[in-house]
Parts: sequence; C-alpha cells; structure tokens
Amino acid sequence: MASPRSGNPARRAQHEGTAPSPATWRDWIAAARPRTLGMAIAPVALGSAAAFNAEGFHLGIALACLALALCMQIGVNFANDYSDGVRGTDAVRVGPGRLVGAGKASPVAVRNVAIGFLAAGAIAGLVVVLVSGRWLLLAVGVVCILAAWGYTGGKRPYGYYALGELMAFLFFGPVAVAGTTYAIIGRVTEDSLALGAAIGAISAALMLCNNLRDIETDRAAGKRSLATLIGRRASKALYVALMLVPFVILWIFSYALAYGFAVFAVLLLAGPAMVIVIMARSPRDLITALGLTGMTALLYGVGLAIAIWAGPAGFVSA
Repeated sequence: MASPRSGNPARRAQHEGTAPSPATWRDWIAAARPRTLGMAIAPVALGSAAAFNAEGFHLGIALACLALALCMQIGVNFANDYSDGVRGTDAVRVGPGRLVGAGKASPVAVRNVAIGFLAAGAIAGLVVVLVSGRWLLLAVGVVCILAAWGYTGGKRPYGYYALGELMAFLFFGPVAVAGTTYAIIGRVTEDSLALGAAIGAISAALMLCNNLRDIETDRAAGKRSLATLIGRRASKALYVALMLVPFVILWIFSYALAYGFAVFAVLLLAGPAMVIVIMARSPRDLITALGLTGMTALLYGVGLAIAIWAGPAGFVSA
C-alpha cells in the first residue's frame, strides 16, 4: 500500500526520493529577502527628516527605529516563509525559492529565526521607548508584532483575506513614518502623515505586484489575495495608481524644497516597473518589476529625506 502523500513539501520531497540539499548561508540570506529592506529603511528616513524639519533630531532614537524596522521586516519575511511553507502555498512558485516550501530547512528552524528577529525588533522598540520616554509606543509595537506574524500566520491570516496591501500601506507607511517622527519629537506632524501615505503607497504596490505574480498558485492554494479577487487587469491598474501617488505628493512637496524636483529622477525606475507590470504576460515577467519597485521605495524615501534635510528653511511643517 502506498504511503500517504504528505502536505509538508519537505517531507513530500523525501517520500518521493528527491530530498533537496540543506540550505546554505546564501539560501538563508535570500530568505531574508534583502530587496525588501528598502521598505524598512525609507519610512525611518522620511520620519526622521520630518522630525528634523519640525523641531529637531535624535540620532540614537533614529538608529533604534531603523533597527526596529529592519528586524521587523526580516522577521515577517521569515514568518511568511514558515507559514506559507507549512500550508503548502509555496510548494510551487515562480521567483526566489523559500526555505520551508523547497524543503531546504525545517519549519521549526525557520519559525525560530522569525521569532528571533521579531524579538530583536521588540528589543529595539523597547530601546526607543526608554530613550524617548514615549510609552504609547509600547502599544504600537505590540500591534506591529501581531501584524507581522498575522500576515500569513495563525488560524486566520489576513494575507489570505485580501488585506495584505492595506496592511502594507498602513504599517510601512503612516505608522512607520509618523511613528518615527513621534518617537523623536513627541508628536505627529501633517508632513509625516503625507510622507507616510507616499511610501505606504509604494509598499502596497510592492505587495500587489508580488501577489499578481503569484495569482495562479495562490488561487490553487486557496489564498484569497487582492489580486485573486479583482483579477489581473484591475490589479495592474491599481498598481500603476499606487505607484503614481507618491509622485503626486512629491510634486506638492518639491515646490518648498531646493532639491525636491531632483527626486523625480526615481521615475527612471518607477516608470519601467509600471510598463513591465502593464505588459506582463507571465509570472516571471513580474520578477524584474518587483526589484524595481523595491528600489523605487528606497531611493524615493532616502532621496526625499535628503531633500527635506537640505531645506530651504521656508519648508512649512505642521
């Protein structure tokens, strides 16, 4: 009698005699998804710049916020690898392989790495609270950790209910930018909210592009992403709209900044990304668009932050 087919991709590969080789250090680095780290760096840069422009700057708090953002981003990437892997969502995929889905690492090991980075993020967040004295941030930190794990983890992951883009917008946009500003100066400014909306739109676009790439495999696995619900054409239109929002906001800001218009050079990355998404016919076509979207987020955030720091002094903040 044949042995039952395992739902765990790693065990299934072993049963079928095709056990993959163990993960190398390069596999672990790839699983951290370095190309997504711009989504952690950009909001902190913008939030710090908004704080500097409003009242002042605290390097220690800004660095702690950056450590928090990076650890949370890496943690959620490993958590996603673990949760989608044990559910079988990543068993067949296009694009970078996953540790659990490919059977290269045990689910327990990947889960523990995810927990380790989320814990490191929590420690960095505690440093932010202790140095700044903004105790309200403790509650924000708890919500962020729950959101990081809840994307694909738990019994009812919100990433499986078409909420991934919305949560990406909120937590990598207004929450991250305004949270950084609040940690440094003790209040949220209108500028930080506007800048948060700008970078949040790119974050949502990145998530949508990823889900558009995986639309067929997600449907087969029963994952109800936004892309699976609204379809390819609407997803492509929404991606373009989200990518244009930051440049509309930049157009408003640039009139008050000496070097604001220079940030429009980032369109050299964003433009091709939009064209690729519109013209894409296969999942592999979108891999390049994902990389360009991530670089757009990093250069837009850091570039606009530098422009804000550069002045002029007449830049108006709430």
